[in-house]
Amino acid sequence: MNASNLTSTYSGPVRAVVLDWAGTAVDYGCMGMAAVFVHVFDAFDIHVSVTEARQFMGLAKKEHIRRMCRLPGVVTQWQEQYGRMPDESDVDLLYVRTEPMMVDTIADHAALIDGLLPFVAAMREQGILIGSCTGYTAPMMQVLTDQAARQGYTPDCMVCASDVPAGRPYPWMCYQNAIRLQIYPMAAMIKIGDTVSDIEEGLNAGMWTIGLTQSGNELGLPADLVAAVPPSEMERRLAVIEARYRQAGAHYVVRGIWECTAVVEDIGRRLARGEHPMMELSPVQECMQAVAG
Repeated sequence: MNASNLTSTYSGPVRAVVLDWAGTAVDYGCMGMAAVFVHVFDAFDIHVSVTEARQFMGLAKKEHIRRMCRLPGVVTQWQEQYGRMPDESDVDLLYVRTEPMMVDTIADHAALIDGLLPFVAAMREQGILIGSCTGYTAPMMQVLTDQAARQGYTPDCMVCASDVPAGRPYPWMCYQNAIRLQIYPMAAMIKIGDTVSDIEEGLNAGMWTIGLTQSGNELGLPADLVAAVPPSEMERRLAVIEARYRQAGAHYVVRGIWECTAVVEDIGRRLARGEHPMMELSPVQECMQAVAG
């Protein structure tokens, strides 16, 4: 980083990518987390569907529980069971159950997604650093990073939601990646993830964003079931997910990490032409980014 160029328009290369974990790098379909939330609420005699549990994926896990407690169906059941609405003390109790269950589950859902290692190798060849961030806490990530390392994946940086003041969609985890990797400006970095909150996080940090439609939470299917879906039906489902990402402001949308090398190369060409990630934002998105940043 050249301190004399801090205020100039950046036209250099891509210097780092920041990957989400579940649904992006590991655990095709984000199968582990959704089941945990269903089981945790069930322990309190509150029944939620996998679809309801998936709505807030990508957020810090305690915030995820907090949002689930606001779902109309959960509120109604809670009132029937306990005579009141769920409050922050209930969020704490649910979370106490969640963290150890997550730790136990993560080890069983840590398989690398096909295409991750070739993507990482391509980035290494170009001198691009690999950052990462997650809604998991540090104890959860200790299990996951150990499992990933055994399979050949060790990013240059890993930041948990518990390492920063707030998780997604706030930009703090991306900023922490930039600090630890010593990357500036944020336009030299790309955020890759499989939830709308990943896209919002990257945009709020002033980064390029790539949304993954097939491998992650939005589709929510393991690889074997994806292969069993008729192509026309799969295209329809992925188009719906892509529309959500585009609405959120994603710069690029692809099926999985296996399609991201070409996207990184295209972003490199755009940077060389003097383009930057915030050029595509609408006035409303620019305002939201400024507030969140």
